[in-house]
Amino acid sequence: MEQIKKMEIKLKKEFELNKDFPIPSYEDWKSTVEAELDGIPFDKKLLTATYEDIFLQPLYTKKDFSENNEFPGFYRFMRNTKVDGYLNSSWLISQELPYGDAQEFNDALKYDLERGLNAINIKLDLATIKGFDADYAKTDYVGEGGLSISGMNSLSRSLKDIDVEKYPIYVNAGFSALPFMIIFLSYLKKNNISYQLLKGGITADPFNYMLQFGKLPVSLDFAFKKMKLTTEYVIKNNVNFRTIGVSGLNYHDAGASAVQELAFVLATVVEYVNQLQERGSNIKDFHNKTKLSLGVGPFFFMEIAKLRAARILFSNLMKAYGIDEQDIDIFIHANTSSFNQTIYDPYVNTLRGTTETFSAILGGADSINVNNFDKPFGLPDEFSRRLARNTQLILKEECNLNKFIDAAGGSFYIEKLTEEIAKKSWEIFQEIEKQGGMLEALRNEYPQKLIEQTNAKRNQDLFKRKSVLVGTNMFANNKEDKLQFKHADKIKLQKKRAEYLQKFRLSAKKEKDLSILEKLNSLLNSDDAKTVDTGVDAILEGATLGEITRAIRATTEESIEIKKLESKRLAEPFENIRKSVEIITERKNIKPKILLATMGSIKQFKVRADFSREFFEIAGFNVEYPNGFNSTEDLIASVKKSNPAAVVICSTDDTYPDLVPSISKGIKSLNSKIVLILAGYPKEHIENFKKEGIDDFIYMGVDAHKFFVSLLEKIGE
Repeated sequence: MEQIKKMEIKLKKEFELNKDFPIPSYEDWKSTVEAELDGIPFDKKLLTATYEDIFLQPLYTKKDFSENNEFPGFYRFMRNTKVDGYLNSSWLISQELPYGDAQEFNDALKYDLERGLNAINIKLDLATIKGFDADYAKTDYVGEGGLSISGMNSLSRSLKDIDVEKYPIYVNAGFSALPFMIIFLSYLKKNNISYQLLKGGITADPFNYMLQFGKLPVSLDFAFKKMKLTTEYVIKNNVNFRTIGVSGLNYHDAGASAVQELAFVLATVVEYVNQLQERGSNIKDFHNKTKLSLGVGPFFFMEIAKLRAARILFSNLMKAYGIDEQDIDIFIHANTSSFNQTIYDPYVNTLRGTTETFSAILGGADSINVNNFDKPFGLPDEFSRRLARNTQLILKEECNLNKFIDAAGGSFYIEKLTEEIAKKSWEIFQEIEKQGGMLEALRNEYPQKLIEQTNAKRNQDLFKRKSVLVGTNMFANNKEDKLQFKHADKIKLQKKRAEYLQKFRLSAKKEKDLSILEKLNSLLNSDDAKTVDTGVDAILEGATLGEITRAIRATTEESIEIKKLESKRLAEPFENIRKSVEIITERKNIKPKILLATMGSIKQFKVRADFSREFFEIAGFNVEYPNGFNSTEDLIASVKKSNPAAVVICSTDDTYPDLVPSISKGIKSLNSKIVLILAGYPKEHIENFKKEGIDDFIYMGVDAHKFFVSLLEKIGE
């Protein structure tokens, strides 16, 4: 026993870890790393630049974390708006159902609510948003983007057997929420549903509409007066509905960076607040009626930090407007990225949606819509809806992400990134304010130009394959079965809707028509709470959306025009190349062939041949990869037999000076139209090789898109 005690004393003396293994400082670590860089500057080698002009460090430490004593649920709200995070109130699984027909929408909604959906997200079609009845709208408007609603009956069919008191309902009503709000309230009144039992929102976002279409069909004054009217109505009647939408999705889907999207959303909030205050609104009454919508892209940590920064900036704004810290209410809806989705190898979209949803959850989103993996193909089917819905359910129920208050809290990297995004966004916001606010900035095309600059950088990285879209600019699967597009039959849908509406109109009694007309006439000059109540009564008697809209907007004029933002997908340039190759294949009944001239031993050609095969497969070419040619004669014989569109010489830089002249002469004499390409870029021989007949070069960092456009021109297609 005495011997054991002596050993313990001896061990304690011998193992003093703090002294034997001192904690190295950041400077110690950096100097050790710099010694291994062979003279390359640390900043150039190890810092990663992002599209937000933020430079990511290779290591973050406590010194990067600003001690601000923040806790979840307290002011600035970086770490969530609720003290308990998701523990007692998880995020809403709020999936869009973009079906135009009421019955189809209702069937899908009931099916999905039984399988995990816990919020109703109604996306309206273009006809409804513009205020046209389906039978008077352009055919292309009916069913475009969502549900066709022309009156209370179509809404009733859409919500048949749905307990609207149980599920929050969210509707993006376009530039004005008033017409749809009237229809929805009439539905509630007819079914004896108390306004006070509802949760959700019917939101108007005029700038979002203006960005999407280039102009408003009403004046800005009209849009903000009606926004004020609907907001004051829900406040007065104690309806727990949000009426003001501020969306960053148009910016996101046009290619904006995280910082730009956040800055534009912030500037729009200020513009809306100022416009409403000019018309007599008190921000203390309506600040909690705003819903922010943000896109969530592929850069995992950046998107987490963006949502956290959004709460910081929004809460700072509200405090600047005089809202007490404890009264600040923030609601963020997150939508996974359409910009990042692809048509080729589309099942990878499911993986993209998963990481984006993960970011949204860790960022503290209040509701989330996961885009269906087949969204680029049109309408979803039950399978794609299930995958999207289950993405959230698995992260919630199996990964237990709803069991955390703030899983990202305390990460030096995320905390620092959050602060940097907030600062960068604030800088752009300040520039917008210098220009006179968001409206003037949009007129000046400032946001549009910033996004164009960011897109130019994105495209350059994509074209040079510095950034990777799996299945698009790298790792293409040429044997995949392409999904079929599933667009709605708008002609059929409009015909069905028109027949129903005509029967509905003919069934009305003369006395009822006169009563409706009287109420519609009273709406012409109405601009207060009576507008809503009168509109509700008119709908209950049989008025339609179009009739209500015409009455409300009778005295308004069209508004300003701006340069609209085009939603796009990053993959489209490469997809267009691949489509071109498919068209050639259909026309000639054979896929254009690329023959790899694998010269010498396998050790000499394999690396470049493997690179070349993968490179040409992203464009959809048929790549022929021989085991190797022992001589130029063997290669020429193979070219004569296979008749390729292009031949790629694959070997080493040392062998090229001897190979190029003979191969070029042999192939060009056989068929001068065959494009001759060299795998590699030996700078000292480039000009000579061009003179010998080499048409182009492929190598790491080549602009692949530019190369394929040029190749298609060379082969005459």
